Amino acid sequence: MKKLFIAALLFVGIASFAQDGDGGEMDQRPAREQRERMTPEQRNEKQLKKLTSDLTLDAKQQEQVKQLIAERSAKAEKLKEARKEQREKGTKLTAEQREAFKKEMTAEADANDAKMKGILTAEQYTKWKKIQEENKDKAKDKMREYRKNND
Repeated sequence: MKKLFIAALLFVGIASFAQDGDGGEMDQRPAREQRERMTPEQRNEKQLKKLTSDLTLDAKQQEQVKQLIAERSAKAEKLKEARKEQREKGTKLTAEQREAFKKEMTAEADANDAKMKGILTAEQYTKWKKIQEENKDKAKDKMREYRKNND
């Protein structure tokens, strides 16, 4: 009788654990798969629409921002390919290479920031910076949550 009771408890515990694990992944999968299926052009267009609605960009600003997004996207694709090749080779960056990469990324972000400042009005620029900070905070929170769940 004891063995039957323990087996039943074990079965219920395993069944409920399996359901909880699958439920969390199911919520995240569709958004990730949809994002992965989008072409770079579609992602750029989506980002432009969001910025247009958030910052109320005029037609001239839309064209300039569209060009800036396309440039940034192309650079990001090149970096992604380079990292993919490096991972496939199994090599890791040295401390100097990592530091140089950080400096390059910071310079790139500063250049992008300066270009946006030239395109947007002062009010739009302030709002854009605020949105960027909020997005950065959301990304940090997601990373903390991810690390917490995977540790």
